[in-house]
Amino acid sequence: MLSKLMDFLSACWRRRSSDRKSSDVCGKKEGLLWYKDAGQHLFGDYSMAVVQANNLLEDQSQIESGPLSFLDTGPYGTFVGVYDGHGGPETSRFVCDHLFQHLKRFATEQKSMSVEVIRKAYQATEEGFLGVVTKQWPINPQIAAVGSCCLVGVICGASLYIANLGDSRAVLGRTVKATGEVLAIQLSPEHNVAIESVRQEMHSLHPDDPKIVVLKHNVWRVKGLIQISRSIGDVYLKKAEFNKEPLYAKFRLRETFKSPILSSDPSISVHEIQEHDQFLIFASDGLWEHLSNQDAVDIVQNHPHSGSARKLIKVALLEAAKKREMRYSDLKKIDRGVRRHFHDDITVVVIFLDSNLVSRASTVRGPPLSLRGAGVPLPSRSLAPMELPGPG
Repeated sequence: MLSKLMDFLSACWRRRSSDRKSSDVCGKKEGLLWYKDAGQHLFGDYSMAVVQANNLLEDQSQIESGPLSFLDTGPYGTFVGVYDGHGGPETSRFVCDHLFQHLKRFATEQKSMSVEVIRKAYQATEEGFLGVVTKQWPINPQIAAVGSCCLVGVICGASLYIANLGDSRAVLGRTVKATGEVLAIQLSPEHNVAIESVRQEMHSLHPDDPKIVVLKHNVWRVKGLIQISRSIGDVYLKKAEFNKEPLYAKFRLRETFKSPILSSDPSISVHEIQEHDQFLIFASDGLWEHLSNQDAVDIVQNHPHSGSARKLIKVALLEAAKKREMRYSDLKKIDRGVRRHFHDDITVVVIFLDSNLVSRASTVRGPPLSLRGAGVPLPSRSLAPMELPGPG
């Protein structure tokens, strides 16, 4: 009896302790900016920040550090996800709710982390969202035109897996031995038809469609509608049965299609983390519209770890203001919705790499971390296809 009482009291203490920890990691909010300046993951420090521009925040993001499966034996590591939604927040929220759970499920089955585990997690997430669209189509057909880019980084052992759909970007900061400078290395290819090689890929995949990519108002777009060639969601360009009335006319194609126009198959690469690899920057394209890879790496390298993600966003906003010949202080006063005319939602996650911790990756444990970027609850009228996110 006494032992049961002790177990109960111990569990209560652990719960209160974890509650305190979760309140420590929930971040801070200043107007449209949310940030968590500093925290620790299994292999070093991290910094995270999000600034909203749309009426509803379409960027979603998360850091998960600790178990990457449901097994006590591991694998253990750090997972980063940046999900840049378009057409609405439903797909990016769905990805944030489900992708990591799918990854853990497949890692449990395989008892390890691998390219196959990540690819299966993407596929299961895509299929899950297709199920949501199918269910909601009769009452909310516009959900077929909602989608999300999907950038993921997984550090497991001394390996770094990068998976990407769309045009978010992962950039590595690596010290050059000979000079001591920190070089920017882009780790993720982008699937945006503004890039000639991506347009060529689309033409080779759709040889019978000369209008698969169209230049519209000086912007290259797939079928004149969307700039990215790969995504989660955007079911109206993957399943012909959803490209018809009552979907809005602007999304409907004149001709039907037999095979998916957009792909949900991610580009996945594996990198062995080297001693001189300093940090990783994961960000939605809202950041890269205003900063080059090397600019971003220089900013992180030349400032303290704490607040580095927020610093990157501030510099991007300064650039956005400068392009419109306005002051940064005036830009900050502009409310969401209208703000989208000046810049996009921007999400930045900076993951610092401690070479000592990475070298001991197989034995590193530590308290688990689960943190989401600034989630904004959806109003009930928006017919969100998933439950609202719990405390981060």
